[in-house]
Formats: sequence, C-alpha cells, structure tokens
Amino acid sequence: MDEHPLDHRWVVGIRFRPAGQIYDFDPSGLHLARDDRVLVETERGPSLGTVVVPPYRRQVNRPLHRVVKKADARDLAREDRNFQRERELQGTVLEILGRDPTRKLVKVESALDGSKVTAFVAAEDRLDLRDVARRIADTLHTRVEVKQIGARDEAKVAGGLGVCGRELCCSSWLREFQPVSVKMVKAQGLALNPSKLAGQCGRLKCCMRYEYQTYLELRRGLPAIGSEVESVKGNGQVIAHNLLKQTVMVRRADDGTQVEATLEDLVARRPDA
Repeated sequence: MDEHPLDHRWVVGIRFRPAGQIYDFDPSGLHLARDDRVLVETERGPSLGTVVVPPYRRQVNRPLHRVVKKADARDLAREDRNFQRERELQGTVLEILGRDPTRKLVKVESALDGSKVTAFVAAEDRLDLRDVARRIADTLHTRVEVKQIGARDEAKVAGGLGVCGRELCCSSWLREFQPVSVKMVKAQGLALNPSKLAGQCGRLKCCMRYEYQTYLELRRGLPAIGSEVESVKGNGQVIAHNLLKQTVMVRRADDGTQVEATLEDLVARRPDA
C-alpha cells in the first residue's frame, strides 16, 4: 500500500528564478494570484518564490512543502540584503578557487536565512569539488554546496543578451533545454557558419529549433531536389528550393537555363531521377 495514497489536493506552482523550474507547493489555504511573491518552506530552508500557477486541485501522491505566507516589505528587504551578501560571497569564493582555467565560478547563491551557500562552477570535464566545498565552508563557517554545470546551464545562470538584442531565451523563459542538431540548421537552408550559429554558451542556438517543424512542412509540399519536373517555364531538374516562397529552381533540359517555378507552374512531375 502506498505511504501517501492518491488524493485530490490544492496545489500552487512556484518558481524561484526566471525561466527556472516550477515546483508544486501546498498553498495552505491562502488566496494567491499569479506573480504574488511568497515565503515558502524548502529542503534548503525558507525561500522567496513567485506564483506562476495559481492554486488548483489535482491528484497528488506525495507530501508537499507549504507556502508560509505572502511576502511582505520586510521579506523583500531581507531578499535585497541577501542579494548584496551574494555579491560579497562571489569575491570570497573566487579567491578560494584561485586562477584555474579548468573551472569557472558562475554564480553564488545564499539561502534566505544564510544557513547555506551554493556555488555554481562551470567546467567541461568532471571535477572533484569536495575539497573546494570544504575550503569554502571553513572560510564562510556555513554549509556549502558546489554544483558543477555545463556550458548551456552556465549561460542560463549567468544570463545576458543574444545577438537578436533580446535577453537569452534560456535565462528569461525557456525552462528546459532541448537537443539542437546540425540537421535542423541544414533543413532551414542556413550556412554552416559556427560564429553565427553559436549562442553565448558556444553551442548551437536554441532558436534553431523554433521553426524547424515549419520548414519540414514547407519542404513536404515541394518536389525533391534532383527530381525531374515539367512546368510551363520548361521541363528540367529541380536544383534548389525557396521554402518560404514555396518555389523551386529548375534547370531546363533543353538549354540549361535556371528558372524559378511556383507550384502552380508545375504541370506534371516525373518519377525522381
């Protein structure tokens, strides 16, 4: 028998940082609305979060941490002081880490009550950070956790602006990373230029995924490159697509001239060569 039987309960969705994961909490009977700041209980101690999903009923089969109260002016002032403390801790942790090119301190976070410090360190290879955590703890005289993160998570935590001029998707609204491949780039007819395709993290930009399915749909309506077609502009072989215009470039068989043909121009299609 399950320790926590399936039950319909009130649940509220809380987020602790922009584009971060949404966690379920017990609203404790409070009247909460979207964007309300709240004080909640977590495994790391009390934390301030933001309501992104107002209370609703659903099936829950596990215990939930609860919302303590709506945040007041004192809680928000305490949060501001905590941000200042984190900036001071950043310098302290940097001194402890030293100048090591294999690891990079991205951010330091402190629990609202100061009971725990979390340092985010970026590195490509797996690092043994236990000694680093011990040295930081000995200096700060508090509990310390050091988390190693990859290039994409580094950009998400650090934030910044993309070449589009907008805040990075990963740090503003994109909660989960999805795989991005060169196949998606080729499907959109983009040149394989690493300097233009790479985001701040050095990986392929996440936005390469956004229109990928649309390009696949557009391609399905056109004859394949290399196929033989008949058109009012002359018969020949398809040598290129213009997906957004929904046209094809045809090399005419009789004189080798390249002409652009719409789908309406194609009167018949021969089997693929």
